[in-house]
Amino acid sequence: MDTITSGFKRAVEELSQVAKRLDEAEISAFMDAIVGAKRVFLIGVGREGLSTRAFTMRLMHLGKEAHWIWDDTTPSIGPGDLLIATSGSGSIGHIDYIHDQAVAAGAATIVVTGDPSGTTAQKAKQRLFLPAAVFKGKADVVPSSQPMGNLFEQALLILFDQIVIALAERMQIDRETMVGRHRNVE
Repeated sequence: MDTITSGFKRAVEELSQVAKRLDEAEISAFMDAIVGAKRVFLIGVGREGLSTRAFTMRLMHLGKEAHWIWDDTTPSIGPGDLLIATSGSGSIGHIDYIHDQAVAAGAATIVVTGDPSGTTAQKAKQRLFLPAAVFKGKADVVPSSQPMGNLFEQALLILFDQIVIALAERMQIDRETMVGRHRNVE
């Protein structure tokens, strides 16, 4: 039986393999879209949704108007806005529906996925491929010893955190400014 530390080391090695396969040009285009958007709307489900919701919070800390689709206070989406959908398999029915609604309203869309051949991923004008094993995915990705979409979900959180750090530098937002935007009623 594996120890927790040996499993941890294996997971970190899997994440390292994912990092080696990232496409810097896709990441740069993803960042360009965020910087250029009037407002950013985000959606994801399950554990990858948790990683995406954390990214939504950090975008707000950067000063971007960012909305989590499932919140009751989310406004309507339209031209000049950006929808970022995370869809590990690229084919999740209600994310596909939200994507289509955003496009019909005139918003730009990006799908972050572990399987670019999925339905929604194929429709999106822009994709960010995260080559990590994902639940029900079929793409050539880094395989994982972990169950279901663990590797994708972990890699998604780390990738989004690194993107926030790069955006902060690009947008000249210092940590104190980000801290000042953090919720202060907790």
